[in-house]
Amino acid sequence: MTAEPEESAFPTERTDSTGRTPARPQARTADGRGRRPRAVVVGGGIGGLTAAVALHLRGWHVTVLERAAELQPVGSGISLAPNAQRALDVIGLGEEIRSLAAWDGEGGLRTPGGRWLSRSDAKAAAERFGGSLVLLHRATLIDKLASRLPDGVVHTASEAALADPGVVGDPARPARVTTPDRAFEAELVVGADGIRSAVRAALFPAHPGAVYAGFTTWRLLVPPLRSPFAQHETWGRGRIWGTHPFADGTVYAYGAAIAPAGRRAPDGEKAELLRRFGDWHDPIPAIIDAAAPEEVLRHDVHHIAEPLPAFHRGRVALLGDAAHAMPPTLGQGGNQAIEDAVVLAHHADPEHSDALDLAAYTAARRPRTTAIARKAVGVARVNMLRNRPATVLRNALVAALDKTGPAVMLRGFDEIADWRPPQRPYAARTQRAEPDTRPGARGRRT
Repeated sequence: MTAEPEESAFPTERTDSTGRTPARPQARTADGRGRRPRAVVVGGGIGGLTAAVALHLRGWHVTVLERAAELQPVGSGISLAPNAQRALDVIGLGEEIRSLAAWDGEGGLRTPGGRWLSRSDAKAAAERFGGSLVLLHRATLIDKLASRLPDGVVHTASEAALADPGVVGDPARPARVTTPDRAFEAELVVGADGIRSAVRAALFPAHPGAVYAGFTTWRLLVPPLRSPFAQHETWGRGRIWGTHPFADGTVYAYGAAIAPAGRRAPDGEKAELLRRFGDWHDPIPAIIDAAAPEEVLRHDVHHIAEPLPAFHRGRVALLGDAAHAMPPTLGQGGNQAIEDAVVLAHHADPEHSDALDLAAYTAARRPRTTAIARKAVGVARVNMLRNRPATVLRNALVAALDKTGPAVMLRGFDEIADWRPPQRPYAARTQRAEPDTRPGARGRRT
């Protein structure tokens, strides 16, 4: 990758290996100075990096500020549904992600004793939504996103604070972000700093923020198992378990259980998994047995129960967990962050950076993510039922519904997995440089 020239409050200009400053496209801006408008992304997770890539491809000068010492994702696996895959098509990454798909057989819902409540397969998912789920390591996705950014864009060990959200329409009032040793001015700031977002707190100080969802989760990776298995999610009483393969055979598993916030097992989390899930059906005991104790991750689940009044203020937009953290029961947290990122880039026209249409971004994303977050909360209430009669009734209803049409797990993704982004892939648009005439599109897209 060639180094990208830096502007204004950003670091000094760099050169490539030949000693020359690499050429780069110039986007016309409202001030007529010919420089590209500046975007600062606070947070180097999946949503932040997707936004950085999308904005870079649109013609923004991007800087990513990540407080960690390196780009290291939280958690181990992520499931990308067809909606997120289509969003990644916009930045040229969709097909590469689809090539990592490992699910080509059956799967579904089971009871702790092993009885199947609902079955489906990859073909049925593809027919219903135009594609199936792709499970991969979060680090793999982070690496693929980061590789599409020029050198020098990502700044690690840079804890950022929003000093001024700026004023849209006033070129003299850019947004301002500070780190302990530097100040950044930008026409756009993206708050992608996670569930405990400092950017969100600065924009909406009266909002209560994220609250405990009432249950905790464990995540683990183990080497390929000797015996084949069908991927599954298993619902017990106040507990669930999921087992899924990566393309290389590595097994990703997760557990969740109702528990007080902040608790940790005195003898280690692997021992806690054995107590809670060790007598469940195969291959669950074998997976727990194969796990390295120090690699079992435990995180309490928090979510934003009270929706934000907007996903923007001034020149600042929020995305992902910073905007709409949700329980993981639909597997849509990261997927919705990816959707946010490409929709934000769609509404962030670099040629009109002093007239950003961030209200349109809020209008496009807030209703959808609020509905999905509420649905995730509802699913959590169902699969975390603890009362025995209630769980018996739940299981009976799931089994009955499975006989009347598509599998319950597939139905749960209706109006989620069939989403499509508002823009065409940027690579194709750059090649043709033709007008985008679809409803809602503005002007000529390049």
